[in-house]
Amino acid sequence: MKNAARKLTHRVSDEVRFFRAWMDKPLTMGSVTPSSPYLTREIARRVEPERPGRIVELGPGTGVATEAILARGVDPARLTVIEYNGEFCELLRQRFPGVTVIEGDAYAMDEALGRPEAGSLATVVSCLPLFTKPLPVREALFRQAFRLLGPGAPFIQFSYALVPAVPVAEHGLSLWTSSWILRNVPPARVWVYREAAAASAAA
Repeated sequence: MKNAARKLTHRVSDEVRFFRAWMDKPLTMGSVTPSSPYLTREIARRVEPERPGRIVELGPGTGVATEAILARGVDPARLTVIEYNGEFCELLRQRFPGVTVIEGDAYAMDEALGRPEAGSLATVVSCLPLFTKPLPVREALFRQAFRLLGPGAPFIQFSYALVPAVPVAEHGLSLWTSSWILRNVPPARVWVYREAAAASAAA
């Protein structure tokens, strides 16, 4: 009962924080409300904890997807989140001890992570509103991510859009898309990108 009450309190306070942040900088948020549990569980299902290496979340906001990723069985010590909003960073550090929280620009993830070794990441989860950025910025982010991801490792993105964030064939990527998650507001899908060559070899 106490746990349910605490989750409800968190949810309400997160709604207020999200709305304030959206009012302040709408193009950095993409939504006026945090993602629903139905969406975050689908995101977390696509994380691959069995892969060696660090798992990185971009734009975690108040941590609703972070919580689902940890519930998936990911060791907090393996998870690094990059968040631009300083208030959200403080909240994430309080809620998720053991998770590495970096206040920085997720679109410059290579630099924010300290330029890690190529192929060293197990999964990248992006909660960024990618379509608020021009295509060259999105493409630069994907190039960074796939330089850092191991062969066949997933780049997981949720989106309200009907089309992929980057042209997959042009960038040598394969793509899996979930069904629409109608109980999210607005309805969203989860998109999983991989290097096409690695995905074909695994198949």
